[in-house]
Amino acid sequence: VIRCRAAVAWAPGKLSVEEVEVAPPKAGEVRIKIVATGICHTDDHGLKGSLPNVEFPVIPGHEGAGIVESIGEGVTSVKPGDKVIPLCLPQCGECSFCQNPESNFCQKSHFFEPQNLLPDKTSRFSCKGKQIHHFLWVSTFAEYTVVPEYAVAKIDAAAPLDKVCLFGCGFSTGYGAAINTAKVKPGSTCAVFGLGGVGLSVVMGCKAAGASRIIAVDINKEKFAKAKELGATDCINPRDFQKPIQEVLTEMTGQGVDYSFEAIG
Repeated sequence: VIRCRAAVAWAPGKLSVEEVEVAPPKAGEVRIKIVATGICHTDDHGLKGSLPNVEFPVIPGHEGAGIVESIGEGVTSVKPGDKVIPLCLPQCGECSFCQNPESNFCQKSHFFEPQNLLPDKTSRFSCKGKQIHHFLWVSTFAEYTVVPEYAVAKIDAAAPLDKVCLFGCGFSTGYGAAINTAKVKPGSTCAVFGLGGVGLSVVMGCKAAGASRIIAVDINKEKFAKAKELGATDCINPRDFQKPIQEVLTEMTGQGVDYSFEAIG
């Protein structure tokens, strides 16, 4: 058992840093030392109690990266010392959804079953003698966490964990929206509303897909420099105009955009 710090939400809106106990991994599980984690709007929803199947007390966090500390019986894809990203959307590789190239929603994900406990319906977290629930199985707001093997992705040993932790949710959500969902075509025109982590990742995805014009839209002008650095060709602030922003976009492009992404939050 490892004793470490974690941010525990005892009830909606009540978050505190506590010393918790993290039990060893059981068969098919991996215990990870979390080195870096992002904070996502989904964590805020969970803290407010507005997400389904979130049980309190709980350790939030789902956008992290770390190093494998130990493995349970039968684990073969990773070993202690490997750098990994815990996955809030697992990939078992065996269900019909995993084997279908048109879907990435594994049937072991939270869309199909609650992830407030590990698959055997027990928790590896405890604090002050009380069971603490998992969050989307990953709970990256702890210094150590335990997740199923099929919810762990091994990454390059040279990867900077303080940056690749964003692959756990924000980056993959935005980049994937452009590349996999919208399938942006070369030479197209895109509009991206909202330039937070997800929106900037959309910009990167549109650029990678070969879009010829990427119009970034936000009311915070301080985000424009980074948006242009990542690929935006135009940056506009709706507050600078006296007309609806869609009319502005139509005037800028002549006919409107080919793809539009909403990443406001």
